[in-house]
Order: sequence, then C-alpha cells, then structure tokens
Amino acid sequence: MNGEKSVSTTHNKRWVIMTAVFIATFMTSVEVTIVTTALPSIISELHGLAFQSWIMSAYLLTTAITTPIYGKLADTLGRRNVFQWGVIIFTLGSFLSGLAPSILILILARAIQGIGAGAVMPLTFTIIADNFSFKERANILAFNNTAWGLSALVGPLIGGFLVDQLSWHWVFFVNVPLGILVALFVWFGYHEKGVRQPQLIIDWFGIIWLAVFLIGLLLAIQFIDTRPLTALGLFLVAFVGLGLLFRQERRFADPLMSPKMFRSKTFTIQIVTAMILSGVLIGYQVYFPIWLQSLYHVSATGAGLVVTSSSIMWLLASFAVGTLIAKFVPKWIAVSLIGVLLIGYVGLIFAGHSFPVWGFYVIAMLNGTGMGIVISMNTILSQHLVPTNMVGSATSVLTLGRSLGQTVMAGVYGAILNFVIRLQLHGGITFAKVNRIISSKQATPVANEATIAPIVLTALHMVFAAVVIMLLIVLIINWLDPNRKIVK
Repeated sequence: MNGEKSVSTTHNKRWVIMTAVFIATFMTSVEVTIVTTALPSIISELHGLAFQSWIMSAYLLTTAITTPIYGKLADTLGRRNVFQWGVIIFTLGSFLSGLAPSILILILARAIQGIGAGAVMPLTFTIIADNFSFKERANILAFNNTAWGLSALVGPLIGGFLVDQLSWHWVFFVNVPLGILVALFVWFGYHEKGVRQPQLIIDWFGIIWLAVFLIGLLLAIQFIDTRPLTALGLFLVAFVGLGLLFRQERRFADPLMSPKMFRSKTFTIQIVTAMILSGVLIGYQVYFPIWLQSLYHVSATGAGLVVTSSSIMWLLASFAVGTLIAKFVPKWIAVSLIGVLLIGYVGLIFAGHSFPVWGFYVIAMLNGTGMGIVISMNTILSQHLVPTNMVGSATSVLTLGRSLGQTVMAGVYGAILNFVIRLQLHGGITFAKVNRIISSKQATPVANEATIAPIVLTALHMVFAAVVIMLLIVLIINWLDPNRKIVK
C-alpha cells in the first residue's frame, strides 16, 4: 500500500479473512443472477409488471448512492466495522425480501439490500489490498474473481431450481445463512488495528447532490411512459443535482470524485465504457429470461442457463486481458469486441418467433467474452492511469459508474417495455392479460395468447433496439480515444 499499511495483519489469519471475502463476493454477486431468473414468477405472483424495473433498480440505486459514503467511513471507522455493518444490513434485506407480501414491500426490502451491498462490494477489494502485498494481490484478486464466476455459474441454476421446485421467496432466503456465516468469520477472525484520520471528513453536499441526481433521474425514467410532465420535472431536478454535484466536487477539499482524475481522456473513456456496457449487461440478464419464459415457455432453470453461459465466457475471457493489453492498443481491443456485440444485437432486434433458442446462447456467450475482456480492461486501466494516491478513488468511481449504468438502464428498459406494451393494447387486450403471459408457471393457457405474444415480442425488440444505440455510442467513444500506444 505504497509504503504504508492501513491495517495490521499480525493477529489475523488471512485464510479466515479471504474466506469471508470470498463468501461475501459470492453472496452479493449471485444476488443479480439469481433474482433475474425468478423475476418473471415474481412479476406474475405479485402483479408487478408496471413496477418490475424497480425490483432491480431499488437495489442498484441504493448501492450506487452508498458506495462512496462507505469508502469514506471505512477510512475513519475501520474496514472491519463498516464491512460487518454492510453484511448485516444485506442479510436483513434478503430476509425481508423473501417475506415480502407485495411488490412495493419487495422494492423497499431490495433497497435495504442495496444499502448493505454498497459496503460489501467495494470493501472486499480494499480488505484484500490491506492484507496482501502488491505481488500477492493479483493472484488473490484472481482467486476472488472465481467467487464471482461461481456465482454467475450456479446462480441461475439455483434460482431456476428454487422457483421451479419451491417458490421465488427462496431466492432471497438462500442468502441469509451465507450472510450469517460471513458475519461470524469477520467477528471472530478479522482483527483490525491501524492508523485512523483524526476526524471524519465526508463530502455531505456531494452525497446529497449525487442522491438528488440519481433519484431524480430514475424516477423520471420510471414515469416517462405514464406521466410525461412529471418525468420532465424530475429530469430537471436531476439536471440541477448533477450541476450542483460538479460544482461541489470542484470546490470541496476532499471530494467524493476528484475532478483531477478526469483530466485524462483515456481514463474518462474507461469509466464511460464500463458504465454503458454495464447497462447493456443488465439488459440481457433481465430480458433474455423474460423472452424465453414468456414466449418460448422455457423453464426458469432453462432460461437461467443462457445467463450462465455468458458468465462462464466472461470468467474465461478475463484471464486473457493481461496478454491482450501487453500486445495491443486498448482502444482497438475495445472497438473490435464492441463491434462484434453490435452485430449480434442488430440481428436480435429483427428476431421473429422462429428465432432459435440456441441463438440466445450464442449472443449471451459473445456478451460474456466481450464484456469479460473490455470491462476487466477498464478496471485495470482506470487504476493505472491515475496517481498512486488516487487508485482507491478511481476504483470507487468505476464501481459507481457501473452501478449507475445498471441502475439507469434497468429503469429505461422497464419504461420502454411498459410504453410499447401499452401502445399496442387494443381489442380487449389489457395490461393485466399481458402481465399473465410473463411467467414460466402458466398452469392454464392464457386467453388470446396468440394476440398477446406479438405485443410482448415487439416490446422486447424495442428494449434491445435501445441496447444497439448504446453500443453504437460506446463504439464511437472508444474510437475517439486519443491513446494510440500500448499501455505500459
């Protein structure tokens, strides 16, 4: 840690710490893949199609807002205390989500989960940096990435099994024993002693304006198809919040996101690329299962395997990043892979009812390969392109960008889906009838299914048309990267 360690490891058994970090990484990362598999059943049982985007957005929003707050708290109160708090809140949120009797209570419980995840996810990397030397760190991070890969592999399978054999409630309950186990490991095995700042300095106004921006933006997206005037007002609130955030960060001595980092155009491109591709990621993770379950009547387990194939390729491809960066200019790596993704999604927006199921696997695997390389490269370069004393902040900005990309686009996709569905309702077809189709557990045939299925298909086409637009934007941004040399 640049000649100075913030934590003493004398009394720590590092295997205990890594076990806790490994399980925590698995627990928080499996949350996304396991919930997306169960989403159609949740929507159907709780009659929540109109609010379906909030099941993911509430979790991602609170995660995004709290991540920089926990980063500051960890420097003052200690990693152990903040990490333990995050694990407990995340576990509580999981338990409440499983008990939720209505869609609104589920959304609130998911927000509580996100408050906990905001501490757990970034602090796993910080704890590794505190307890392992620079030479050890690369191998330890690679080992910890296998927890993410494992969660991506088994998450959809576990989620599909629980939905098919028990109920969607269990996709949340399954995290409760894991959270308790992590809390026990941290409580008994992680002893922290280190240098602390004499006083807590937090950019409160930066946090407030960041929250105003994110909440205003997401609410605007949620209301854009049903209350356009309200949405316009919220967009203005979000714009004002963003402007005040920029002003605050330039003036505050110890800002949440230092403007100095963004002086490098290549650094900024890494953040924007990771943010946009994370938005693409949430698109296929949520809407591939919905497409397969509602129109192809594939089981939750079968639909989950599509997301799993992507995750396997992501994990395998990420091991090639070091070799690729050493041999090729980053911009050309990104442009090439994003171009391949673009071709796959252009084909998808023209897919009809005869589009083969295996085609979804191919597109998902292309996603996993491309994003596994590009987003891993974004992470490495964003840390490399800033001064040593800003590496932690750069990592936080990247994490926030990825959370923001997923949060915003979860709302955008939901708004597009709902708007296009409502636009096509006619001849006695109601929104409630469309809601019934989006489920893998249709015990009886749905009336007018032949009429409703094209409505759902058109809405899904429009969702992935938005993905194509995003990929075009990120392709152009990387093409404009001024760096034309291999980064060393």
